[in-house]
Amino acid sequence: MFDEKDVILEAKHITRKFPASGGRTLTACSDVSLKLYKGKTLGLVGESGCGKSTFMRFLVSLDTPTEGEIFFHGKNITQLKGEELRQNRQYIQMVFQDPSASFNPKMKIRDIICEPLMNFKRIKASEKDAVARKFLEMVDLPGEFADRYPHNMSGGQRQRVAIARAIALEPEIIVMDEATCALDVSVQKTIIELVVGLQKQKNISIGFIAHDLGLIQSFAHQIAVMYLGTIVEVLPGEEISTSAMHPYTQALLGAVFDLNMDFSKKIESIESEAPSPLDVPPGCPFQNRCDRCMEICREKRPALIDVAKGHQVACHLYT
Repeated sequence: MFDEKDVILEAKHITRKFPASGGRTLTACSDVSLKLYKGKTLGLVGESGCGKSTFMRFLVSLDTPTEGEIFFHGKNITQLKGEELRQNRQYIQMVFQDPSASFNPKMKIRDIICEPLMNFKRIKASEKDAVARKFLEMVDLPGEFADRYPHNMSGGQRQRVAIARAIALEPEIIVMDEATCALDVSVQKTIIELVVGLQKQKNISIGFIAHDLGLIQSFAHQIAVMYLGTIVEVLPGEEISTSAMHPYTQALLGAVFDLNMDFSKKIESIESEAPSPLDVPPGCPFQNRCDRCMEICREKRPALIDVAKGHQVACHLYT
């Protein structure tokens, strides 16, 4: 399913630690290793505060990991600085959760879309109007929206503008941070369809962060499940409903509402709360919420192992 020669970006053993009060350390990401493949979508799913956004920020060079390396086309991009870093950013773009916060409210849509192109001297000022209209139409918006300001548009329309800005530089990778969570369900569907269509058209690789496993499994080629800064399972997107093995992934699936689900069965909830990332217990981080916890789970952290082609899981139940 995934050919290693198609790996476009690879993160190896990424760890990010932040100093906290009282001399403590908060570990947002712990030994995370993931790959993005050409023209494929990697969905990163997990609860709030698990480290999803922190990890994805490394890919677009908005932060630097404490340990580990990220390779883009075989080149380590974690140590890039100055002009080399600026030039690399045009190949990896990001769509933020709240487009309003990432737009200058005093700029017209024309200028918002064309700003990256102007920064890299891809177009002249006289070409902005035609270019903006082209990209607006590419994301199914009327070309005359180029004369509007962000506050004159709906949330879904602003998110389409954010996507238009992200694809303007013809990047190889787009990172989408909860890009649909603030939108109505019907709008979410059209945005996802738009993204999938653009991916097929331009062969873009996508890293998509989400809370909603039901949403992400509908279009992601590969899904990585994160818990307390660690990857607990990685598997093909179309297999998650039938092949998920980790108790946390199974619990997330059990919470997905579907019209075809068996309503005679009770929706199981995960007992208790996740531990604080400032006080992660030794052993498996999911131990206090797992009804299949064993003694070894409290003593030794499980490693991510291969259980099938393209499927990895970190759980002592399978070692």
